[in-house]
Amino acid sequence: MPTYKVIAISGYKPFELGIFQKDHPSAAFIKAAFKKEILPLAETGLEWILISGQLGAELWAAETVFELQEDFPELKLAVITPFLEQEEKWNEKNKEWYESILISADFVDSVTKKKYENPAQFKLKNQFFIHKSDALLLLYDPEKEGSPRFLYEMAQQVDGYPVTLITFYDLQQIVEEEQLKKYEF
Repeated sequence: MPTYKVIAISGYKPFELGIFQKDHPSAAFIKAAFKKEILPLAETGLEWILISGQLGAELWAAETVFELQEDFPELKLAVITPFLEQEEKWNEKNKEWYESILISADFVDSVTKKKYENPAQFKLKNQFFIHKSDALLLLYDPEKEGSPRFLYEMAQQVDGYPVTLITFYDLQQIVEEEQLKKYEF
């Protein structure tokens, strides 16, 4: 098991997964998949999780970190957005979810200290995450393209930079494991 001090986490946005509520039953399986990957890293000294605060995989990962902090209080969450006020055009429920994550995060900042101007800000965020982390954990399946593709492809270009994918097959395994737990007495 490798030891990392800092990992970046990202993945699909909720609409890319056909999920339109933060508490959708599928979210529990996504969080279980994150926990399965993060827990052994926390046990070997992981200190920081970096997310950019985008809806979906990243906020579910943040909720997973908060749960893990009960047993690993030294584990910290940094939310580093690509630009200021990224939630500006989100609906109220999503803004509330995002704000609840920011309030509990250990560190909040922005890569570019200005509001959205152009897609280059996302590229800068991706570069920042790869440069500042020891590894990437990505809820992404190369068989189903989506927004995580850009971060995934950039990470693939960096020699020796570890990328762990949580694919749809991995999620199916989690669903089956969780269902087995229910039926065991």
